Amino acid sequence: MSTVVSYLPSAASGTAPGETPEAEIQRIFERQRETAIRLRTSTAQERIAKIRKLHDAVMAHREAFHEAAYLDFKKPPAEVDLAEILPVISEAKHAMRALKKWMKPHTVWPTSLTVGLKSWVQFEPKGRCLIMSPWNYNVNLSFGPLVSCIAAGNTAIVKPSEMTPHLTTLMAKVIREIFPEDEVAIVEGAVATSTALLALPFDHVFFTGSPAVGKIVMAAAAKHLTSVTLELGGKSPTIIDASADLKLAARTIMWGKYTNNGQTCIAPDYIYVHATVKDAFVAECINVLKECYGETAEQQMNSPYLARVVNQRHTTRINTLLTDARERGARVLFGGQASEKDCFIQPTLIDNIPEDAKIKTEEIFGPLLPIIAYTDLDRAIEAINADPKPLALYIWSRTESNIEKTLKRTSAGGTCINHCVVQYAHGNLPFGGVNNSGIGSAHGIYGFRAFSHERAVVRTRFMMARVLFPPYTDFKKKLMNIMLKTQ
Repeated sequence: MSTVVSYLPSAASGTAPGETPEAEIQRIFERQRETAIRLRTSTAQERIAKIRKLHDAVMAHREAFHEAAYLDFKKPPAEVDLAEILPVISEAKHAMRALKKWMKPHTVWPTSLTVGLKSWVQFEPKGRCLIMSPWNYNVNLSFGPLVSCIAAGNTAIVKPSEMTPHLTTLMAKVIREIFPEDEVAIVEGAVATSTALLALPFDHVFFTGSPAVGKIVMAAAAKHLTSVTLELGGKSPTIIDASADLKLAARTIMWGKYTNNGQTCIAPDYIYVHATVKDAFVAECINVLKECYGETAEQQMNSPYLARVVNQRHTTRINTLLTDARERGARVLFGGQASEKDCFIQPTLIDNIPEDAKIKTEEIFGPLLPIIAYTDLDRAIEAINADPKPLALYIWSRTESNIEKTLKRTSAGGTCINHCVVQYAHGNLPFGGVNNSGIGSAHGIYGFRAFSHERAVVRTRFMMARVLFPPYTDFKKKLMNIMLKTQ
């Protein structure tokens, strides 16, 4: 695999190893200032050419990304293609096809108060942007927003996660090969680097990560009144009613949950399944897990199709959730084995979870799947609404009234009916959360708009407003009365 050496400052620099010095971050930020102003007049062709360079570079390093992801946490190459490379390529191609249309000003009709004015909305770049991405899909969640950022005509500083070092090093190599740093730069580091970046007055911050860190990012951005897009997470529920196709539900949910070993922000976090079909559904899930990953914990640990937990710290966190639930009376239906030193936790299904178990309130972000029996859909909906609004909600049903009731009485960033996680792949839909699960949207035109300022422009054709200029004569007062009554 082709790699570059990460920036490792000396102890004399006063910066912790692996962190980018504040002075270096400030230098890059200042370099991008004049470029951001120049890019306000960039054409669609110029922006498309940059997106094409990113597209081609990602494809050229495809096998290197496979190797880097495997070295970081044994992610299968097929999952790298499906969930890392393909979304970036799709986003890039979509933007290249549609950018000229997106950039065109939108003419708007005058209102009764603005007769005589020609009006339109034109999209202008926000300026210098910061993109901060997480480790679980480091390539996808860095380069996907970068496509939108470039499409909107901005500069960017990209801060990928330090927790997948092989991927981050390769991403840095790609960016530095194809972009000058005054247009797109990538900086490496952990908390100190992130803190230094967030202290700067960027024009927009695009952050993907946990709600807890999202609040920190938003607070830092507020000091500069910087706009933000926050792609967060939370506990995404699934409802399976008695009419659902259980075989299809089991196969699809196991795929959506255990791709990347459950380390996916839109993966099902827990399931409400109707009590009359719960046992049959669980049996189908166990069959799928054995077929996909092996019959035993040892076979699953050695499966080439199951990624590992990203590091020992996260393995311990997930295992603690499982241990706590067990100690409080939860029952393991399948799995339950763990090896923290190997960053391995077996795909695990659990039920009988008490209300005070930590797994009921904390985002799992790993291969544990609580399954909860319900008999009253209204009560299941009430329980979902008692929690913060999730990033995703999944409904499995062939009963239209149940589907309609669940859609109308819940709130979520996105929803699939008889499917899961594919809402992310739909480039013509907005992808984002709501409140605790996120602010703003990404993908396609929605990503372009996130990185753009929608500037309102009016131009006078004939001056109607002068009839209301001072002095305010009796005639003008009568005219105002007529306007108030006829609006």
